[in-house]
Amino acid sequence: MAAEREHGALRVRRLRKVFGERTVLDEVDLDLAPGEFVGLLGRSGSGKSTLLRVLAGLDTGYTGEVRTPGTVSVAFQEPRLLPWRKVGQNVALGLRRPDAAEAAARALGEVGLSGHADAWPLTLSGGEAQRVSLARALVREPELLLLDEPFGALDALTRLTMHRLVRELWLAHRPSVLLVTHDIDEALRLADRILVLADGPKLIEHSAAEHRTEGADLAHLRELVLADLGVIDHEPAL
Repeated sequence: MAAEREHGALRVRRLRKVFGERTVLDEVDLDLAPGEFVGLLGRSGSGKSTLLRVLAGLDTGYTGEVRTPGTVSVAFQEPRLLPWRKVGQNVALGLRRPDAAEAAARALGEVGLSGHADAWPLTLSGGEAQRVSLARALVREPELLLLDEPFGALDALTRLTMHRLVRELWLAHRPSVLLVTHDIDEALRLADRILVLADGPKLIEHSAAEHRTEGADLAHLRELVLADLGVIDHEPAL
């Protein structure tokens, strides 16, 4: 079954995905409002990336209802740049518009890589390559942006820089964003709503925006998410 495209919010109902005898996703319901930033957490093998692949239209072997907006873009953990094409050509890849090169250059400028259109991918650092991947996703002006652990391979300082950049770009363009991550602090820092794909599997929801609005310490929310993941976060006794 292919995901249906429609203008507006993401809607998933009774999504079920099975690999052999193993049920990875079972009766999953999910909604994203236009312009909403949601973080999706879960243990390894919980089905996070499987869910993202279904939403991206990369996996059609499921049952249930999936309705996505008209334009969907994906940025993966690996930048997946074509080494035989220059950076600008990678960003414009598959872009069907007469000003594709100019649009790619503007997107590169937005991610802080002005003047890199003629560079080769192999000359880029890991952080720069991930910025190119992000530019390639944003140049399509998506209504839904799917981020599949895009910062996992970056060092800590580069990751923080990318967090700020993604937040700024989201505020500027306001796509709906679903960020799949293993990093709880990353999700708390970026997302306004946290979803945990827990045992069952089922989705457990928390509002990070509500905690920020109330001025509450996000440490309590972090403990709740850890508990959902089956992790008890105890401080060592002194």
